[in-house]
Amino acid sequence: MFDADLARRIRLVGLDVDGVLTDNGIYVGMVHGEPAELKRFDIQDGIGIVLLKLAGIRVVMLSGRRSEATAIRGEELAVDACLQVHHARKVPAFTELLERFGVAWDEAAFLGDDLPDVPVLRRVGLPVAVANATPDAQRLARHVTRAAGGRGAVREFVEDLLRARGEWGTTVQAYLGEREQVPA
Repeated sequence: MFDADLARRIRLVGLDVDGVLTDNGIYVGMVHGEPAELKRFDIQDGIGIVLLKLAGIRVVMLSGRRSEATAIRGEELAVDACLQVHHARKVPAFTELLERFGVAWDEAAFLGDDLPDVPVLRRVGLPVAVANATPDAQRLARHVTRAAGGRGAVREFVEDLLRARGEWGTTVQAYLGEREQVPA
């Protein structure tokens, strides 16, 4: 569980993609004669992202490689930004996002799993590593999830963060209320 003051300070959550939102696997092949890349995303992580947004917390996806699957998932979840940066240069990209949204480094959390995430984890107010993260990422983390990347780690983080903020129950009720509405 997180310290309540720290949890309430978080205004933006950044998520690495490969190894955090996915299980680190990439399926590469041909579809109708064209190269194709597929990734597996955890649905409960997606609901966690929706819950963060309902709680008024910005969510950004930040990947160190380009992938159409990442762009599609970011669009589906209506994240505030989905950046895919060449050569995993994440600090300049994350700095740009923070400036765009008027958020300070200490008001941001970031979930990472490997060396490309280390420079961001060093700077954010709440660095988090997934259970299967490399030792380098785990050493910098203030919190390490019990779940592995792509296996509910994001959802676990979201629930812990919102509980520490005292917002889990109201956010879940808002989510359920939206789904109980009968379309006109």
